[in-house]
Amino acid sequence: MSVDQDESLPETFWAVARRLRHRTREALEAWDLSPSLARALSVLSRHPDVRLSTLAEHLRIAARTATEVADDLTELGLAVRQPDPGDRRATLLTLTPKGEQTASAIRAARQASGEEFFEKLSAADKADLARVLAQLRED
Repeated sequence: MSVDQDESLPETFWAVARRLRHRTREALEAWDLSPSLARALSVLSRHPDVRLSTLAEHLRIAARTATEVADDLTELGLAVRQPDPGDRRATLLTLTPKGEQTASAIRAARQASGEEFFEKLSAADKADLARVLAQLRED
């Protein structure tokens, strides 16, 4: 497949990103979670016992929105709030066993979906794409 000569590189990139996001949404359907809640689970699985302000920073969202995310995760039984032993005024958000299991299953589903998405590329093309994307991410 060739790139349309009238389409700019950024337009092509965003079109691919939209397709990948669509596939991710499809992979999340089994858990009936929004992409934002799935991202929050991912953050919590990598950073256990996190303050809501830290969760907001990782997700690049407002603190108020992080509170809503925490409310949703708690209501679904995926996380619990606990007092911060180092600061009684602060609260920590921690995954429940159900949350840990869900985060792990989502990670595996997203990995499989991503591998399927990129399977048409040769090993050399995948390596080149990974190198270029890593370079762009660092800038």
